[in-house]
This record gives sequence, C-alpha cells and structure tokens, in this order.
Amino acid sequence: MNITILKLIISSRLSAVWLIFLLSLPLLSFSQGLIVKGVVTETSTGAPLPGVNVFVEGTTNGTITDFDGNYQIEVEQGEILNFSFLGFITEKRTVESTTIDVQLKEDSGKLDEVVVIGYGTTTVKDATGSVSSVSEKDFNKGNIVTPENLLSGRVAGLSINTGGAPGSGSTIRIRGGASLGASNDPLIVINGLPVDNNTIGGSRSVLSTINPNDIKSFSVLKDASATAIYGSRASNGVIIITTKQGGSQFRVNFDTQFGINTLPRKVDVFTADEFRELVSEERPDLLSLLGDGNTDWQEEIYRTSLNSSQNLSVSGSIFKNTPARLSLGRTIQEGLRLTSKFERNNVSLTLNPKLFDNHLKISLSANGTYEKNRFAPGEEGNAITFDPTQPVYDVDSPFGGFFQYTNINDDNVLNIEDLTPDAPFNPVANILQRNDQSEVKRFFGNIKFDYQFHFFPDLSAVVNLGYDEQRSDGSVEISDKNPITQPNGQFLGSESYYENYQMNKLFDGYLAYEKEFEDFDLEATAGYSFQKFESNQYVSGELRNDQPDTEPVLTVNTDLVLVGFFARTNLSYKNKYLLTLSLRRDGTSRFSKKNRWGNFPSAAFAWKVKEEFFPQSESLSTLKLRAGYGVTGQQDIGRNNADLFLQRYARGLPASQYQFGDEIIPIGIPVFRNENLKWEETSTYNIGLDYGLFEDRFSGSIEAFYKKSKDLLANVAISDGSNFSNAGFQNVGNFVSQGLEFSINGDIFQGNSDHFSWNVNFNTTFIDTEIKTLALNQDQLVGGISGGTGNTAQIHRVGYTPYSYYVYKQVYNEQGRPIEGGYADLNGDNIINDNDRYIFQNGQPDVTMGFLSNMYYRGFDFSFNLRANLGQYNYNNINSSRAQLSLLENNAVVSNLPTSVLNTGFNNTEDVILSDHYIEEASFLKMDNISLGYTFENAWSDNSSVRISAGVQNVFIITNYSGLDPEVFENGIDNTLYPRSRTFILGANIRL
Repeated sequence: MNITILKLIISSRLSAVWLIFLLSLPLLSFSQGLIVKGVVTETSTGAPLPGVNVFVEGTTNGTITDFDGNYQIEVEQGEILNFSFLGFITEKRTVESTTIDVQLKEDSGKLDEVVVIGYGTTTVKDATGSVSSVSEKDFNKGNIVTPENLLSGRVAGLSINTGGAPGSGSTIRIRGGASLGASNDPLIVINGLPVDNNTIGGSRSVLSTINPNDIKSFSVLKDASATAIYGSRASNGVIIITTKQGGSQFRVNFDTQFGINTLPRKVDVFTADEFRELVSEERPDLLSLLGDGNTDWQEEIYRTSLNSSQNLSVSGSIFKNTPARLSLGRTIQEGLRLTSKFERNNVSLTLNPKLFDNHLKISLSANGTYEKNRFAPGEEGNAITFDPTQPVYDVDSPFGGFFQYTNINDDNVLNIEDLTPDAPFNPVANILQRNDQSEVKRFFGNIKFDYQFHFFPDLSAVVNLGYDEQRSDGSVEISDKNPITQPNGQFLGSESYYENYQMNKLFDGYLAYEKEFEDFDLEATAGYSFQKFESNQYVSGELRNDQPDTEPVLTVNTDLVLVGFFARTNLSYKNKYLLTLSLRRDGTSRFSKKNRWGNFPSAAFAWKVKEEFFPQSESLSTLKLRAGYGVTGQQDIGRNNADLFLQRYARGLPASQYQFGDEIIPIGIPVFRNENLKWEETSTYNIGLDYGLFEDRFSGSIEAFYKKSKDLLANVAISDGSNFSNAGFQNVGNFVSQGLEFSINGDIFQGNSDHFSWNVNFNTTFIDTEIKTLALNQDQLVGGISGGTGNTAQIHRVGYTPYSYYVYKQVYNEQGRPIEGGYADLNGDNIINDNDRYIFQNGQPDVTMGFLSNMYYRGFDFSFNLRANLGQYNYNNINSSRAQLSLLENNAVVSNLPTSVLNTGFNNTEDVILSDHYIEEASFLKMDNISLGYTFENAWSDNSSVRISAGVQNVFIITNYSGLDPEVFENGIDNTLYPRSRTFILGANIRL
C-alpha cells in the first residue's frame, strides 16, 4: 500500500470520527443534568421546612433544604426525587421541569419516633437498646412543679416518689437502682449537659430550679447497651431532658394555673375528749395534768394553702435563619405546713442558627433561675403526741403568746427558768417562731457546634461546652421568745447563716460519621469528655450572745474530675439487622491511680422480624427482637468523699483546741482513708420484643433484664483500730436484680377533632433483687428507727433483698390480739434474744404499674393517670414508737397516742418495737391526677387557641395500710412524713 492511499484512509477515518462527534453534540448537551429548584413547605401551615432531605432515588446524589425551605439539585430528566423529613410523609416527584415545589404532610405515627440517646439520636424503630421516649403531648397534666413528675407512672421500670413539701425533690429509680450504699439516682442530662445529682444547700432538689414548661421530651435509657456510652455514671440508668426550641413561625404561648392545697388525711390520734377518757381509764393519776383545751395539733400545724404558676414563651425566627425561643416563668407554691413556701423565677433562651449552607449547626441553651424558699421544721411527730387538752395560745405567756409547759415559782412570775424540764415545746410555736429562708441562684446551659465538613459531608465534628453554676445563701433565725434555744435562762434566740457554691464544667468533643453502602448503613461516633465539679460551703452558727465555740466554718471540698474516651458504631444491614457496639474508658479523681480507670463496653443486636417474614402484612406493623449486654460503672459516693484515698486531716473545732500558755493551738485529726477503693461495676443483660399492630395503632414492648453489680460501694463498719474511723466506704459485695417489663400504648378510638378519640397507655414492671455476697459474709444492720436507743429494723444479708426487715415473729392470743413481748422462739433454745430475729418482707414493691388515659371530643379533653404498687411492705414506725400506753406519761406532762394502741393494748415500747406486727402490707392504687379541659380553636386567628381546664391532683388512694400514706421513702420505714396535698386546679392556656 503506497503512502498516498494510506493517508487517504487515515483522513477518511478521522473525518468519520469527527462527524460522529459533531452529530453527538446535541445528544451530549441533552444528557447533561438539569438544575432543579424549589421550596418545601408544611401542608398544614404553609411554613417552610428547613433540613428536608432531597435525593435522587437509587443514587447517593442529594441535598437538604435551607432555612427557608429552598433547595437546588442537579438531576437527569425523568429521574425521581425523594423528599423526606422526620415526622412527615415522604413525597416523590418525577423530574419533568426545572421547578418542583413540594408540600409535606405530617405523619402522626412518626412524630414521636425521634429518641435522643447519648451523643446522638435514633428512632424508635431503629433503637437496639431499652429506650423509652415521652414527648410533650404525653406528659402528665396537673400541678406539675418539678419536671420529673411529668413522667411519673409513664415508663415501665421507672419509679418516682415525690415528697409533700413545696418544690420537693423525688426519689427516682430506674429498674430499682444498682448500688447498695452509693448513689442509686439516674444520671440526668439536660441538652447534652450531665448535671450533678448533689443538691446544693438551700435548694429543694436537683430539678427544682428547672421549669417543666420548658421541656420538650424525655428519653429514659434503661439497659447497659443504651447507657454504657456514659460509662462511669450510668449504672442507674440515664434520663435525657430535651428543652423546647424555636421554629420558623412566630408563636406566643401563655400558660397560667391556680390551685388550692388541702390536707387529705391525718394520723389517727385521740381527740381531746377521747384522750381525757383514756387517761381516766388507764392513768387516773395523770388527770391533774390535763388542760381545758380542745386542740387538734395536726390541724394547727397545717393550713389550706395556694399555689400558682405563670409561663410565657415567644418563639420564632430572628436574623432570617436563626430559630429562637425565649421563655419566662414564675411559680409560687405554699406548703401545707405553716410558713412553708417555694418560689421559682425562670428565664430561658434557645438559639439554633445554621451557617455555611447549613453545614454548621449551633445550638445554644441558656437558663437562669432564682429560687426562694421558706422551710418549715418537721413538727409532725410532736403534733401527733402533744397533749390535745392544752391550748395553742396563752395570753399570759412570755413566750410570744404561745402556750408552753411551765412551773410557777414562789414569786408567781413566769420566767424561762420555770419551763418544765424535758417537756415538749409547742409545735405551732416551733414553726412560727423559726424563720428558715434561702435564696438559690442557678445558671446552666450549653453551646453545641455541629459541623458537617464541606469536603467530606459524611463526617461531622461536634463540640459541646456546658456550664452549671449554683450559689445559695440562707439564714435560720429562731425568735428570742422560743424556749428551744435559750441558754442559761436567757431570752437570746439564735441565728445562723450559710453560703454554698457548686459548679459543673463540661467539654465534649467527638466525630460522627454516617454513610450508606448499598445494603449497609454505618454510623460511627468517637470522642472525648471532660467534666469537673467544684463546691464549697460557709457556715456561721451562733447564738446571739456569740459564744466563742460557734466560730464560722468554711469547707472547701476536693474537686471531682471525670474523664472519658468513648466510641460507638451502629450497623444496619438491609434495614433488618441492627448492631450497636460501644466502649467507654473512664477515669475518676475519686480513686487512687491503680484503681482510677474503668472500661465499660456494650453490644446490642436488633432483628426486624416483621421486615424479614411479614413485609406485606397490614395488621402487623412492627415486630422487632432486641438483645443487649453491657457494663456500666459507679463512683458517686457523695460530695464529701472525693479524696478518700489520700492521707487527710480534719481541723478540730474551737471547743477542742490545745492551749499552751496564752496561745491557742488548733489540732489536726486524721480521718478515714481507703486506698483500695475502686469502681463498682454493673453488668446488664437485656432481651426485648417491640411490637406494633394496625399501623402502630397499638404498640409496646416486652422486656426481660438481669443486672449484676459487683464490688458494691457502701459505708459500713470497720474493725476497731484498723482505721481512723469506725465506719467508711468500702467495696463490700455483689447483688443481682432481675425483672420483667411490659408496656402497651393504644388508640382505642381514632378520630379527628369532630369525633371521639381515646388513647391509653399501660405499663407494668416486676423486679426482684438479691444480695449474693458481702464482705466476710457478715450481716449489716441498717434502717435506723425512732423509739428506744440505737434500734435498727433492717438488714443486708446474703440471699435476701437489700433493706429486708429484721424483726421478731409476733405471737397472738386466741382472740387474735398480739401478746406484748410475746415472740416466737425460732431457734428453739428457750431464750428470746437477737438470735430469734428473722427476715420478714422488705420495703420494695414486687410489681409497679402505671396507666394513663386521654380522651378527646369536639374540643373537650379528659385525662387521668393511675399508679399502683403491689407486694410492698412498710414498717409503721409511728405506731411502733408511739402507740404504747406507758407513753401517756412524758416526764411531768402527758402525751397523746395513735389510736392503734386500742388494737394492741401494748404498754412498753422497748418490748414491742421490733415486732413484725408493725410490718404492714402497703400495696396501693393512686390516682395522681384527673383533668378536664375545653379548647377554643382559631380564637383570634388561624392557629390560635384558648384552652381552659380544671383538675384535681392526688385524687385518691386505695390501700389497706393504716399509716398516713403508703408511699413512704425508698426503703419502707414510715416515721412521719410531710403529707402530700390534694390540690384543686384551674388553668388556662393561650396560643397565638
């Protein structure tokens, strides 16, 4: 082939290539992506929806809407766009034009699926651990002063026991707690900030400074696979509180409530006339000591009181792309006990700007609280026994006009020296002549930066900075007219002052990675946490004549530092198989270097059985099997025990100093030390089944759990001479807890605003706890009681529940009456002594239940909630220490008795105080709240409303327990309590 022909061929082929290329240009141009724009809004309000996921179906090509709901994406003609947002029904659009606007409708079945967990979120259907979420629409209604009562009875495995004082704190337990002598309180996290469970002096409780009206939702993390990410502080579970935030629309909400508190019940004691008759029959020699009065002392120390709360919130958007919410709150609650009062003033601000095309999300939460308290001393015991034939007031008394027991001397002039020795003081005077007040200022909040990398959008960096500072100051002044503080026969009175301070600083930093790989979804988190706690207190206690041994005391507690490294991975395969793995390594400054660090791993697996076997089922909407294991830690043994491993000395009091010549030398006293103190660890096994029927119209879960706590921390006795104290914190043994939980939520009737709807929630929990080992296998006597000297009524013993009652077995006569001092000789040695005491029941319920009902019809709403404890036993220490006839004579005066003495005829306290006769079955059913309301929709404009309501708090109790209230403190010993009021409530809520 010659060169000319070769050139011609090459030239022709190149021409063909060029021709094909030129002809394909229109096609290439046509196949380039279209730029599609649009706005996504909410159907019901027309408001723009920021953060909506917009992606091309079957690809990884996607974007999200900005703050105004706008989006822009490059796609191919004919491709399908998916628009999805949590809580809304996903919409699909085929690309046929360059502008596609979409309206999303709310999906009521998914609105509450978001669950906040440690360092992230998940959904109910994707959760692998035991997590319960309660949102605002499911909160308890009524006179809710502290936030934990929004949850009472709502979550299986969660028990909340709130005292009767205004603003009172609560005993909160998740699955019964996990410790013997350390804290059993769950970790509380507010918007990512773990708070200190130690209450500052002068404050009512840890949560009393938090406004319930600001709370959006709670997440309760119960098993170790859910809580282990918090490591050293999660043995007792975690409660995560999320507060309300602003939105795109301007909204105003005003809520007001007024209530009247009444006394529902009193301890049964003798009236004045009954008491005169009793004394005449039993001790006629005491008749001359009776007075002419007719006084119900319990009625006199209580009152009908008022409470009110007002909350105003304004939310919307500022600076175009910054949702904001500002709220103001004021709560005033008077207690049933005279002078008792709680006042809380709150202000909170949240800002949630998004910057850099929504790649940087900032969450700012700032809360300020000013709390004022007036504390009233507990005079219940005195009021029960004070002579009902004596008057409250005496116009001739030099003690402020109050009756007091006195003996007139020869000059017929009443002086303080004439007080009857060892006689009780007037309980009403003791309250009214004592002024115990405090002021608490608290600022807490956090700022969180969540940055999604521009160049690597699957990866986010999160920094969370938290701060919680509390200051309190208070004073206790006792009138110079009250004889309780009179030294040397002088009318002096007393006063003392105190200041307390505590601070909590937090730094969290972590990376979060999220990626979809065809059938696999991967989420991974790894980071570092640092938290520091500081506290100190200043106390000045003195009489008004300023004795030298009342020198003010300043206590600066050792700082507590907690450091943690954590990692978690969530894997999902075909949205059927879910695996969560986490590990946290924690260090605490409470322990010595050799015991400072602890490792806390967890693993959980979930299998979506419904998607596996019944994907087309219309009746079965959810069926998921879960299993989990994890280890959590415990080191919270109290604020004053942050340095037990160090060699420490305490400064002697001014009354215990050495004097050398004219020089006064204070002394240093060595105190308890334990270098071997180490982590208490709890291993938890959990298996659960989540179910849902008819598009989750009925849903719930069934769970079984097993917890084993080892190296239990407890303050127990020490061998004589082995340390600088007779007791101190040690690792003493192991115990296990196991139980079952069941919950169901159902829409009995479903309907819109014009039709009847009815939703109910029921949950129940069975828990059993048993001590497996104790140090040296020795019993530990606990549960101190009043009556006699140094008596205890409970025991820790291997093989039994902690705080089991340790008593004598009562013997009864043929008529069924208990025989005084008649105890069974259980060991058969013909001697009745401590060897015949036995373990009989305990103060923990076997079963707890909660039931909530909400009904709606044409603007009306009616709700109530019930709680029940079954298998609970109380030790009635009121009767065991006061219902004996010998106590009619109290030195030179007489004392009233509980009327239960008529049933026993007991005479001597020491002979009967440890009888199992006083262990009473205390199961109960309580209606905590009932509420009726009516809502006027669109009162002034679209989306505005007014709701008026009325209700009753603490409606009724059904129980066989003879005491004032079967719901006593944690371990079941009933030795008087501040009664819980029955409150009648009127309220109104206005939304604009």
